[in-house]
Amino acid sequence: MPQQLIFAPMGVLALLTFTVLGIIPMRRIGAGRAGRITADDFRFGESARVPDEVVVANRVLVNLLEVPLLFYVACLMYVVAGKVDGVALVLAWTYVALRLIHALIYLTYNRVLHRAAPFVISNVVLVVFWVLFFVR
Repeated sequence: MPQQLIFAPMGVLALLTFTVLGIIPMRRIGAGRAGRITADDFRFGESARVPDEVVVANRVLVNLLEVPLLFYVACLMYVVAGKVDGVALVLAWTYVALRLIHALIYLTYNRVLHRAAPFVISNVVLVVFWVLFFVR
């Protein structure tokens, strides 16, 4: 199987991360134009005045820069070791799909119990992805 196929889910997850990175300034500028925040509200992170939709976008970005780092590392390990196969690809795409669902829920209607399921399942998938690398 072509090892480079694993780069597609990596690219989609990176694209999601860049998309959220683009949403943040749009939401900040919108809140600023509406007079709901000023630049000083970000002097030491985020003040209590920062609107929820801005805080949420920032939090989604942080989420996409934390645990997914282990996904990127594992994908590269699969390529270097020549272990990319159908099972690895299914797990990789499943992980990315679950992270996308999690981000979409978080950025839209943001029900904690709804976004918890894809978040938890994605972490289980990632653990399986790692374990599979070492047992094969």
